[in-house]
Amino acid sequence: MKVLVLNERDVHELLTMRECIAVMEDALAALARGEVVNPLRHLVRAGDSASILGLMPAWRGGKVPMYGLKEVCVFPANPSRGLDTHLGAVLLHSGETGELLAMVNAAAVTAIRTAAVSAVATRLLARSDAAVLAILGSGAQARSHLEAIPLVRNIREVRIYSRNRERAAQLGTAVASAEEAVRGAEIIVTATSSREPVVQREWVSPGAHINAVGSSIAAARELDSATVAAASLFVDRRESTVNESGDYLFALREGAISGPGHIRGEIGEILIEKAEGRKSPEEITLFKSLGLAAEDLACAAFLYEKARTMGRGVTVDF
Repeated sequence: MKVLVLNERDVHELLTMRECIAVMEDALAALARGEVVNPLRHLVRAGDSASILGLMPAWRGGKVPMYGLKEVCVFPANPSRGLDTHLGAVLLHSGETGELLAMVNAAAVTAIRTAAVSAVATRLLARSDAAVLAILGSGAQARSHLEAIPLVRNIREVRIYSRNRERAAQLGTAVASAEEAVRGAEIIVTATSSREPVVQREWVSPGAHINAVGSSIAAARELDSATVAAASLFVDRRESTVNESGDYLFALREGAISGPGHIRGEIGEILIEKAEGRKSPEEITLFKSLGLAAEDLACAAFLYEKARTMGRGVTVDF
């Protein structure tokens, strides 16, 4: 059996952000149409360690059915070691024979596709005249969102807040606090490793759009409950949100929201016109991103075809 191996450099060179935005639109629309099977992720924890091993499987039908599995280790302290927080591989299998077709660097896929999904949400939900971007965080997701968001809105000002002021300054205008970044911002991206809220409701202006990206587990959140309650909430997937999102679950436990009815729709549902997006210029919209195996599968399938066409990657006997 021949397996195509794509390393981090291959992924970054083959999967442009603009292409990935289109791939994510297609994947999210397919999910909303019921063409994808996307079980909840399974997390393995090692005792009291802060690290997690996540297993994220998916299947997509169509003319060329595929199975995908992302296995990824999440180590929050890795940036201090010069490493990505998310390390692993996306495995791509034929949906007809089960043969392993490709192994793809998961850190690169995660960095690109997460920002691409936020760009899809921003295109659908942010005001058309939104031009001031605030990013909280200065890691891989901050960098990829800084690339992605200007592809869907005409950004004229970027504010970056991070505890690492030097790294923040490398991305844009570094500010002294999260509050300074958020006040007056029209698009807000939270891409932190914080377990406690980094955004307070009183900082968020009417009409702002928020992409909440950093927290993907039930025990951590980046937004206070008042922000979640005040916003029109859109998600990548309802089932994932009510089981895995700390931003949602903390607001629910604190009585700020009443339950799943607070979720206005999935991004894919807006794409297939099953749900309505922003209703007014003053409305605060919130996209809670958790990251889906369906997105990783779509990226791996796209990369597999493009790499074979261009003769990229390394093929190994397996």
